[in-house]
Amino acid sequence: MSLQVVAEKINILADFCGKRDVQELTREELIKKYNIEHADSLILFGGSILEGCKVAGKAMLNGVAKKLMIVGGEGHTTESLRKKVKEECPEIETENKMEADIMGQYMNLKYNIKDYYIERESTNCGNNVTYALRLLNEKNIEAKNIIIIQDTTMQHRMEAGFRKYDSNINIINYASYKTKVIVKEDKLTFEKNNILGMWDIERYISLLMGEIPRLNDNESGYGPNGRGYIAHVEVPKDVLDAFEYLKGEYRDLVRA
Repeated sequence: MSLQVVAEKINILADFCGKRDVQELTREELIKKYNIEHADSLILFGGSILEGCKVAGKAMLNGVAKKLMIVGGEGHTTESLRKKVKEECPEIETENKMEADIMGQYMNLKYNIKDYYIERESTNCGNNVTYALRLLNEKNIEAKNIIIIQDTTMQHRMEAGFRKYDSNINIINYASYKTKVIVKEDKLTFEKNNILGMWDIERYISLLMGEIPRLNDNESGYGPNGRGYIAHVEVPKDVLDAFEYLKGEYRDLVRA
């Protein structure tokens, strides 16, 4: 097994899954690309690790959105978030708390952001989307342009969920981090080591590999030709090939 090839294949998956529609999350970038000074809402999802809070906090302080919503109940990433937040901020109560509540406390503590909406009932990417849309409707929040921040591994699927349930919203993707996997001292590692709350390398590979079968629109995927959870996603051949290569090396890491 060539670790260099493995790293390249992982990065192909990450580039595809971790969509960013603007280079930086600033008002200047929004004006340049969308001719808007700010989005109606920024939605931060609980799976986006602490780096997502950092990105969202700075963006809100810079006025990129009128409203902030934090979405996430308890799912497969919750326990990791609780642990990371407790390490970073021992004063935040995390035990049995939902992702959105933990992130809300963090945003308050680190960025003095107190004005936000919380959705704490959702447990997966599907109802992350539907419950967020329901809350927007309940609160009569305008939703023409929405920035969504999710973990790099799950960003593309989150966008596809929004396209399924409300294709009239202009979704502006901004994955919570971008990094490359490299080979150093005969081991796979991350090019950047300053991503707050980052997964270990094995978990990162597992999350990425779990996305491709879900995004691929066939009978076993999540698209219209499968379970119908998300809108159609066209998965390029190089991404499918990268997934198949990695599956040969890391079959046990493909999460169900």
